[in-house]
Amino acid sequence: MDIKDKVIVITGGGRGLGRAMALELAGKGARLALVDMNGPDLDETSGLCMEKGVEARSYLCNVTDEAAVEQLFIDIATDFGAINGLINNAGVTRDALLVKAKDGKVVSKMTLDNWNMVMNVNLTGTFLCAREAACKMIELGNPGCIINISSISRSGNMGQTNYTATKAGAQAMAVTWAKELARYGIRAASIAPGFIATDMVMAMKPEALEKMAAGIPAKRLGQPEEIARTVTFILENDYISGRCIEVDGALRI
Repeated sequence: MDIKDKVIVITGGGRGLGRAMALELAGKGARLALVDMNGPDLDETSGLCMEKGVEARSYLCNVTDEAAVEQLFIDIATDFGAINGLINNAGVTRDALLVKAKDGKVVSKMTLDNWNMVMNVNLTGTFLCAREAACKMIELGNPGCIINISSISRSGNMGQTNYTATKAGAQAMAVTWAKELARYGIRAASIAPGFIATDMVMAMKPEALEKMAAGIPAKRLGQPEEIARTVTFILENDYISGRCIEVDGALRI
């Protein structure tokens, strides 16, 4: 895919990895539909993209709301006249041990609310956005690409039963969609980042960051721009489909 002038939708596009992806693709001349729940963040990212001379629009949407997601993609298709790509980046964490015990007594456990919150955003939201993007690509006759942001945690990570399940699911769904949607000229793939220096991560205590980096063979955290360049690589290479690209500095959980 030649990214220039293509319409790319990015969920969770207001900040962090989403902003890095938006700026990377803006630099390639993409037209951007940025989706988030935070209006000020969205508008700031859109403005930064427009400074690069491209069209960028902001859309407030809760990706767990089926009707809202259906309307979102109707609006994007109407505003831009095409949809060529989707990056499913919206996600949340609600970390906790499955069960925590002391002296033979259970003192805490992962709550159903925290399980459902992560499932709804990371898994259901990813499904809904991909479904509606695929519908519009087919209806508009646009070959395209769907990229799910998975995680190194998809292989299992302490304290992340909910998050791990959703990120394993994000990878598996991309494989399924690659097989189902190829007949329509639609590819699907996923990216599994390791520890990335987003604003949220960098707000951790310096000693915690040092310990985190020390456990990575590359001896540093990844940069958001490195994940963004992986997005570009997938979009531009039309023979990549159904695969997960790990970007983790050789760390394997």
